[in-house]
Amino acid sequence: MVAFVLPLVLAAAFPLSSSAVPLQGFTTTASFKGVPVFPPINYGLMCRLPIPGVKQLCAIGSSSGAQVRTPLGTANGVLDTAGANRFAVKYASAGRWAESTVVTQWALPNGGTNASALPLACPQPLADPSGYAEDCLSMILYVPTNCKAMGGVPTLLWIHGGSFISGSATAPGLSGSKLAIATNSIVAVMQYRLGALGFMAPDGKTNLAVKDTINAMKFLAKVVPSFGGNGKITVAGQSSGAGMIRALLAAPSASSLFQSAILQSDPINYGFLNASTQVKLQSTFNGLTGCAATNTACQKSLSLDAIIDAQVTLGNQATSIDASTGSAEPVRPVRDGTLINTPLDLTAPFPAVDKPILLSNVKNEAGPTIYGIFKSSITREYFAPVCDQSLGPERTAIVQASPFYNLSASSDTRIPLETLGTDYMWRCPTWSLARSWAGRGGKAFVGLYVTGATYPANSGTAFCLQSGSVCHQDDIEIVFGTVPSPTAAQAALTIEMQARYKAFLTTGSPNAPGLSVWSAATTSSVHAHQLGGTPSPSGEVPVGACDPSFWGQGVLYDYQVFGI
Repeated sequence: MVAFVLPLVLAAAFPLSSSAVPLQGFTTTASFKGVPVFPPINYGLMCRLPIPGVKQLCAIGSSSGAQVRTPLGTANGVLDTAGANRFAVKYASAGRWAESTVVTQWALPNGGTNASALPLACPQPLADPSGYAEDCLSMILYVPTNCKAMGGVPTLLWIHGGSFISGSATAPGLSGSKLAIATNSIVAVMQYRLGALGFMAPDGKTNLAVKDTINAMKFLAKVVPSFGGNGKITVAGQSSGAGMIRALLAAPSASSLFQSAILQSDPINYGFLNASTQVKLQSTFNGLTGCAATNTACQKSLSLDAIIDAQVTLGNQATSIDASTGSAEPVRPVRDGTLINTPLDLTAPFPAVDKPILLSNVKNEAGPTIYGIFKSSITREYFAPVCDQSLGPERTAIVQASPFYNLSASSDTRIPLETLGTDYMWRCPTWSLARSWAGRGGKAFVGLYVTGATYPANSGTAFCLQSGSVCHQDDIEIVFGTVPSPTAAQAALTIEMQARYKAFLTTGSPNAPGLSVWSAATTSSVHAHQLGGTPSPSGEVPVGACDPSFWGQGVLYDYQVFGI
C-alpha cells in the first residue's frame, strides 16, 4: 500500500531529475515542466548589481536604530522598505553532517560584510548553485523601530516550508517587516539544513535539521533582549515548516525554548518517520553516494551536486524502499526515541501538554496537486482507481459509501478528489490533533481560510486563480501582509489575522478586541473558525468528513495504517 496517490501520479507523470520543485508544502519531487518555480534569489549578488531601484531596495542606509549591541557583539542592520529594522545573521555553525552549535559571535551570513545583503539559501534541487551555500544556518530579524520603547515584546520565529527539501528565509512573501510592526513583535525568519544534508547523515545521526531549529531558538534567547524582546518565543510555520514545529512539540528537550506554536497547513497524515524506516533510507542513500558510514574522508569529498543527485534518486525510490515514506515528504523528522519520543498522533497515548497551539488549514489544500495532475475535467470512473491506489481497497470502499464525497453532485470528479485530498492529508488529521491536544490539557484553536491570496507557486494552476479557491500556500502572504495590491477582502483578513497573531503571541489566545470570538477546541468539537468570507451564524465551518468517527476511526490515516 502506498501513501497518497497524487504525489505518486506526479512522480510517474514527471520523473524526478536531479532537481526537485522548491515549492512550500505539498511539493512533489519532479521537474514540473511548464510550472513556475521560484528558486532562491542570490540577494548578495543582486544587491551588487547597478540596477535602479534594486540598490535602494537592498540598502536603505543604516538608521540610528539599525545598530544594536548584543552579548555576541554589535548587530548591524538596515531599515527595511516596509519600516522595520532588518538584521541578517548567522545563528549556528555546522560541519557537513555534524550537529550544529550556536555561534558565539554576531556575524553576517555567508562571511559577508554588507549588512543589507540577505542570506544565501541552503543547498537544494532545482536552484542556481550561486543562490545557495552549505554554510546556510542563518536567519533574518525584523525589529520594529520603537521596539525597545514598547517595554519588552514577544518573538515570532517563522520556519519556512518546502517538503524539507527546498525553501529559504527569502522565499516569496516572507518579508517580516509588516508582520513585526502589526504584531508589536520581533519576527525572525530562519533557515535550516534541507534534504539529505539535514536528515541523512551517513553515520546514522538523525534530525540534524530539527536540532538546527532548536539552536535557532537558543540563539534568539541570547540576543532578543538586546533588541527589546522579552524572551517569549512563539514558533510558527507553514506546511513542512509546521511539520517541523510538530517535531519540536514532540521533543521534550525543546519544550522550555518556546511558549506557543502556530501550525499552518501541516500534512499531519504522514506522521514522523520511524527509526527502522530511516535506517532503510539511510542505507540506500549511503549506497548512492558510494561512501560508507564510517568513511568521513569520502563524505567530505562529495560535491553538493553529488549529494543532491543522490537525494533526488532516494526520493524517487523511497516508496519502493518503504511505503510509509510517501512521495511528498520521504525525508522528514524521525521519531528516534531520543530527541522525538512520541508520535503525537492517534497511534499511541497522547502526552500531557500545556502549550497553546493555533492550527489552520486553507479551503483547497489539495487544489494545486489535483488540478496540476488533471488539467481538464474527469468523469466519475476515475474516482475509485485513484482512491484505491491511495487508500487501498478497504479504505476506498468506506470513502465511496460515505456521504462526504458525493460523486453525483458534480460532473467533474476533480471536485470530490480535491475535497478528499484536503481532508485526508491536511484538514482532518489537523482536527484530530486538536482534539487530542485539548484532551490532554492544552488549548488548541483551529481555523480554516476561505479567503486567501494566490501564492506565486500557484500562479500556473488555473483552479487556484479562480474566485473562491484558496490553495495550499495561499495563506502565507495574508499572514505576512505582503499581498501585492490586495483586494478589500484580503486587506481585511490580513488586518484580522495580524491582530489575532498579536493576541496569540502575548496571551496564548487569538481573541482580540473587536473581533468575533474564536473558541478553543474540545475533545468533542474543534470549533473550527472561519477565516475570511461571509461568516456563518456560528462563525464556524462544518465538520463534514472530519468527524472523529470517520477519518481517524472509520477510515484510518496513513500514520495509523503504517504504524509510524
